Amino acid sequence: MNTTHWRIRNTPAAPALARRYVGQTLTDAPRSVVDIVELMVSELATNCVRYVESDITVTIERTADRVRVDVSDAGQGAIEMKDPDPADPTGRGLRIVDRLSDSWGVEEAPGDGKSVWFTLDFAGA
Repeated sequence: MNTTHWRIRNTPAAPALARRYVGQTLTDAPRSVVDIVELMVSELATNCVRYVESDITVTIERTADRVRVDVSDAGQGAIEMKDPDPADPTGRGLRIVDRLSDSWGVEEAPGDGKSVWFTLDFAGA
């Protein structure tokens, strides 16, 4: 298993930086996997920018046939999946993760904060 971590400052650029990190880390993964992981990481990083003030840590664990990604922050508060109306401009991030990942969840981080994680099997992407 190969594991990498990257801490990103919580700025409006964080989602784009998180996507770039995924692309640079998963260079030999199938392009369809990279695209899906980039989208889900971008959604989770966007939630961090929108709802917390702490830096963001993206952790990628990779095996030959699967990837697990954790997006963590030191923010307080519960993670809530929303049910937006079609006209609502926001509120779809966790729904996207729920639909595209093989599994996902939320874990309390040691000390303060939380981590939203997801897995994606290469064969299913």
